[in-house]
Amino acid sequence: MMIKRCNYFFIFAFFCFVGCRHEQQKNESLLRLKVSENGRYVVTEDGNPFFWLGDTGWLLFSKLTKEEINQYLADRQEKGYNVIQVMLLHTLKAKNVYGHPALAEKDVSKPVLEGTTQDSTQLSYWDLVDYAVQKAAQKNMYLALVPVWGTNVKEGGVSAEQAKAYATFLAKRYAAAPNIIWLNGGDLKGSDSIQVWKTIGNTLKQLDSNHLVTFHPRGRTSSSEWFHQEPWLDFNMFQSGHRRYDQDTSADETNHFGEDNWRFVLRDYQLQPIKPTIDGEPSYEGIPQGLHDPKEPRWTAKDIRRYAYWSVFSGAFGFTYGNNSIMQFLNEKDTDSTAAYGATELWKDALQNPGAGEMRYLKELVLSKSFLDRVPDQSLLAENGEKYDYKVATRGKDYALIYTYNGGTVKVNPSKIATGKLKASWFDPRKGVYTEIGEVSPTDGQTFEAPGEAKEGNDWVLVLEAI
Repeated sequence: MMIKRCNYFFIFAFFCFVGCRHEQQKNESLLRLKVSENGRYVVTEDGNPFFWLGDTGWLLFSKLTKEEINQYLADRQEKGYNVIQVMLLHTLKAKNVYGHPALAEKDVSKPVLEGTTQDSTQLSYWDLVDYAVQKAAQKNMYLALVPVWGTNVKEGGVSAEQAKAYATFLAKRYAAAPNIIWLNGGDLKGSDSIQVWKTIGNTLKQLDSNHLVTFHPRGRTSSSEWFHQEPWLDFNMFQSGHRRYDQDTSADETNHFGEDNWRFVLRDYQLQPIKPTIDGEPSYEGIPQGLHDPKEPRWTAKDIRRYAYWSVFSGAFGFTYGNNSIMQFLNEKDTDSTAAYGATELWKDALQNPGAGEMRYLKELVLSKSFLDRVPDQSLLAENGEKYDYKVATRGKDYALIYTYNGGTVKVNPSKIATGKLKASWFDPRKGVYTEIGEVSPTDGQTFEAPGEAKEGNDWVLVLEAI
């Protein structure tokens, strides 16, 4: 029996490999990703800039049909997203919407590879994964796949031996797909079952050098805390989490950064060797502040923009958006007992939440300037504030971008980017449009007044460009 299963596995893997190679040839415009030469950013294999604009579609493989996968990917593509973060296994009992299980005996080393009906209207678990990978590639989108969510490992459901067999299966099955990124871990500390995470990371990198690998940690931690020196970790990912300043008080937490996700970027930015970093899970649009109490206020679009601009202008190579209803694909069949974190809005309605559509403007802004020479530079600010009054500055060789969450007065030192006249304008993160200020001198200490009233969420980007 074991021999038959083994032979079946390799025959199936061979045909999957051939199919993925064929799909790759059909998507020649979709290039593999790699770390830039300066170690700060991600680029395509031909060296062009890649701004990671991600969405958390965590339960896609267990909640969506083929048709719904198409609908979801089409919406995210239209809004400028190019990465979808997904769990391959939310639990060891995972089944897809057609009722087909992912594993036999809740064992990650025993993926169930049969089950698709003859007319292919109801795909087996791994065939549905293949389908999503191919559809995403056709839309020039990448899937950042979590092999197994951390809770399953922490509770003892996955041994290092099983993890090696499972990672081998994944690496061989998707080695030829151009649009895979591996998110090891899954919402827990790397020190929990660290040998399993190292086994998965090393196995994926050894057998599949074509794809980037990182680690998705628990809230208010970064992968760099455990794995920065690991050769399999290509870039760092942190989870700034869902708490307000006054909620970030746990005695066992070492990082009391509150909502200051930019602090994670600055910390990772100083590490050696240099590796890119990104906020892979900030506060989600529509989720309760603090996460667990539905009676708390919900995070809104303005909060999402703040997390995005704070982290990117501090040196992150992209940003991941999240939505309470979309990450769990809340549908009509879900009840109060199955909906997580007080979600009530159906996922298809939540697709149009304002924060989701506004993320494209950050991507467009950053890509409109020189990309690989961009650095964070707070010395561009002649004065700054704390918490929501904190302003963040970044610059390239001939431009500077300065973000203010509350609008108001921005006092700058622009002499570092030009000795002659500068073109100044305001960029609206809500609409993606510019309001011209005019030509200004590069005099340090000069002030600019943002449009509108100084208040929380009246955010703007001051754009200074050498003429």
